[in-house]
Amino acid sequence: MSTDVYVNLPSDDLDRAKEFYLALGTTFRPELSDDNGICIAWDDNIFLMLIKREFFATFTDKPIADPNVTLQTSVAFSRPSREDVDAVVAAGVAAGGAEPRPAQDYGFMYSRDLDDPDGNSLGFLYAVPAEAATDRAEALA
Repeated sequence: MSTDVYVNLPSDDLDRAKEFYLALGTTFRPELSDDNGICIAWDDNIFLMLIKREFFATFTDKPIADPNVTLQTSVAFSRPSREDVDAVVAAGVAAGGAEPRPAQDYGFMYSRDLDDPDGNSLGFLYAVPAEAATDRAEALA
């Protein structure tokens, strides 16, 4: 049995959010969408639920943070290569997102951040395969 992951994110404009996420290569799931929110499939088991901010607020008694001001969470997705990390971030920026900081290169991991048009933070990373990281660590020892 696999586990599906649903990440709920507030949005001020569902149409804009939908176009942004489609530009990243995701799939719109109309059967899990309505006037209050849309479902975006990242893959077979990971879904982003972009929900109108007013409706999102009915899920909790806590205040809803403005993601343009306060970072509540950052969702990170692995990619198969550094080039794929660069490509998805470039697509996101072209679709109205913003890259809030420069790329981070730790040797064993390369990552870039992307804020969607609502300010929600996404991370994209390429981690060197474990065997290559081990070979590199042994070479440096």
